[in-house]
Amino acid sequence: MKSDSRRYAEAGVDINAGYRAVELMRSSVERTRIPGVLSALGGFGGLFAPDLSGIKKPVLVSGTDGVGTKLRLAFLLDRHDTIGIDCVAMCVNDVVCCGAKPLFFLDYLALGRNVPEKVASIVSGVAEGCVQAGCALIGGETAEMPGFYAEGEYDIAGFAVGLADEDRMPRRDAVRAGDALIGLPSSGLHSNGFSLARKALGVERADLLSPRKELGGRGLGEALLAPTRIYVKPALALMDAARVHGIAHITGGGFYENIPRILPDGLEARVERGSFGVPAIFGLVARAGDIPEKEMYSTFNMGVGLVCAVHRDDADKALRALRGMGEQAVLIGEVTRGGEGVRLC
Repeated sequence: MKSDSRRYAEAGVDINAGYRAVELMRSSVERTRIPGVLSALGGFGGLFAPDLSGIKKPVLVSGTDGVGTKLRLAFLLDRHDTIGIDCVAMCVNDVVCCGAKPLFFLDYLALGRNVPEKVASIVSGVAEGCVQAGCALIGGETAEMPGFYAEGEYDIAGFAVGLADEDRMPRRDAVRAGDALIGLPSSGLHSNGFSLARKALGVERADLLSPRKELGGRGLGEALLAPTRIYVKPALALMDAARVHGIAHITGGGFYENIPRILPDGLEARVERGSFGVPAIFGLVARAGDIPEKEMYSTFNMGVGLVCAVHRDDADKALRALRGMGEQAVLIGEVTRGGEGVRLC
């Protein structure tokens, strides 16, 4: 397909570059195709027919998010193939906290100039995230906005829809004193707290490429850009293996904001500091910015990306199920009576 839009191109919008980007991303999108997808790339809407068999009370669960200022790392490193994983993760991890299996995903990419190869690289990351989550990429939008974004910069956001059975959804009022808190490790900062991390580390002027011993030989840029983990498959498997009362995705606001979102009034989470490993990148940020411990736990995931409140009698069963999937799940504490929300011990 070729468009005769010379004057539009002179104004900064190259429609033919958009067509080429679509062709370059087609194979990535096709990787995500799952049963239920009814539409092909390029239609006016994404069509999906959900399989409702075995679901007594179907509930659609939606989530939307972006990647935030982590994008600055992608710009500085000129690496764009993982940022889409972050976008998917931030949406589907929220959806699975409600006990829903993600069905499909849509992305929105806005940029100053459409470079088809860069767009295809970004979308390849979105597709990889969808594959990891077991959902389909059924649509999206690439908006070329000359004069609105600086050269080489862009923003990306996403939207996910999942399906849950109301009778099996984790419920805040089901969480009780004595429930075990099981943590699943993060890959690093994920996609939160980057404004603070960037300021503390001075990333605009820092050496992002040289290997660092404290980061296991990775460069600072690689450690910061590590994509957000997607917890859909282990979380759904855990729900099949144990009585899961609540699931918290540890995003912006860290432990102190996110764990209380699954706790009824009068209960708090007692978290054992030494029960999980804190990746070295958090220590670098804390030291460089002289950031107190409580503020670190109020901003970052500190090495735990998902926290699950499980019936106390199912704790061992839950850990076995997760570890059987290769997850390095750990018991990080328990729900107790109290009103502090989160208590680090």
